[in-house]
Amino acid sequence: MAKRRLVLTFPPKLVEEPITYRLIKDYDLVVNILRAKISPEEEGRLMIELSGEKSALKRGVDYLNRLKVNIQPLARDIRWLEEKCTHCTVCVSLCPTEAIVVDRNSMKISFNKNKCIACGACIPACPYKAIEILF
Repeated sequence: MAKRRLVLTFPPKLVEEPITYRLIKDYDLVVNILRAKISPEEEGRLMIELSGEKSALKRGVDYLNRLKVNIQPLARDIRWLEEKCTHCTVCVSLCPTEAIVVDRNSMKISFNKNKCIACGACIPACPYKAIEILF
């Protein structure tokens, strides 16, 4: 089973359309909504994880492209600013997916974008603003 985490940006005319339903029903994909900001008659943004057979995933993404939905990988929207990080470890215990971990020997933080679901728990906790989610 293949997985892709994406940020979808919808033009205002598509906000009322049942796009996630179509991805599930027509393309047999599992849709996990990680974050959403959708308002009627405005641009909408949706962070999702799509799972399914590789060919179904390709067809689902092609469907989104035909609708003129802007698609980008989720990883581009998450940034750990290592130069700002003091490795204080405040964020480590807040991360539900262990995308942020500390090496106990060196007491250095590391960030794994592939594990991050952009929940945002680390953002207010970091006194140095070393993690950004552009959403």
